Amino acid sequence: MSKPISYKSASTACIWGGEERSWMDRATQVPVVHSVAFGYEDVDEWQAVALGKAPGHIYGRNTNPTVAAFEEKVRLLEGAEAVTSAATGMGIISSALFGLLKPGDRVVSVKDTYGGTSVLFQEFLPRFGIEAVLCDTVDHEAIEREIAAGCQLVYLETPTNPTAKILDIARLSAAGKQAGAMVVVDNTFATPINQNPLSLGADLVLHSATKFLGGHADALGGVICGARPLVEQIYHFREINGATLHPMAAYFLLRGMKTLALRIERQNANALAVARFLEGHPKVETVHYPGLESHPGHEIAARQMRGFGGMLSFSLKGGDFEDVKRFLPRLKHAHAAANLGAVETTVGPPATTSHVECTAEQRAALGISESLIRYSTGIEDPDDLIADLTQALASL
Repeated sequence: MSKPISYKSASTACIWGGEERSWMDRATQVPVVHSVAFGYEDVDEWQAVALGKAPGHIYGRNTNPTVAAFEEKVRLLEGAEAVTSAATGMGIISSALFGLLKPGDRVVSVKDTYGGTSVLFQEFLPRFGIEAVLCDTVDHEAIEREIAAGCQLVYLETPTNPTAKILDIARLSAAGKQAGAMVVVDNTFATPINQNPLSLGADLVLHSATKFLGGHADALGGVICGARPLVEQIYHFREINGATLHPMAAYFLLRGMKTLALRIERQNANALAVARFLEGHPKVETVHYPGLESHPGHEIAARQMRGFGGMLSFSLKGGDFEDVKRFLPRLKHAHAAANLGAVETTVGPPATTSHVECTAEQRAALGISESLIRYSTGIEDPDDLIADLTQALASL
């Protein structure tokens, strides 16, 4: 098991992290600062802040007090040196890749990354002369061989979206360091409550804050933290490309994060209960959840995670996409929507969610069947969720 979060406790950091100061007029909650610009009576002070030599804010595209409070909360939870954010999860992933890489560089990653990330690897990076090698996700030896062959960046996602495959962060981070490469981990599914990649050797950890961090499906955002020199490079690219996190979204994310530890504890338990139920159901072919002893990555997950997360997926036995279309509308306690990580259970097939950009053939090559259903477990009563699944499966 990885070391516990050093800041008092995760629950305390979720509430007080980034907020241990007095706000305007003694407000107990972080104010939403909508001001685009921040004024200075002293030009020397203004210049010092503008050059990064003194703390403060100059212009909303660069930094903002509300956004800074959100960033600090994530930094503390991940135990990082520095942090920056962007308007969306893909905004921070794009900023990281384009901020850190240059023509001629080589990236080693896996085939099972989120669909949007995979599009960056296969479509956009090559346009800029950056090679991306995508390995079989569960073949650690093949990944290590490609890393050893030379690369500048190793990009990992664990658990993966949507099949919850597990990568050994410590092992692959060690391989990356030996090759002199930066190691970036997408920690969206796990959250800092369940997993801290930096403590396992990664250089950078990122989140689509839209998902579990916010937890209420009402705000978009992305965040990355880790070694200061790398974060500063990413921040510089993000401040120029303008994918700035809006202060109102930052406020919603801050508010959502106050219950992060509580929500994740419940979602861990709910997902495990649902996964065990589905694993024993005669109309279910396969269940993908790292908390199940039958999961191929269970041993690694148990070693590097404190909880197995709220995400799982399952395929219908002998089913196809038509069965999925009949099954989903019968669920009463689940939104059929392209999102995950919310307090409400959310479901959908990869064809309309994580891998909508791919063809059926491309999804099949990734081991994603057309009868696969991604199930983001909410914080409802687990008995209600299981009863709901029972009646929906009975209709098939």
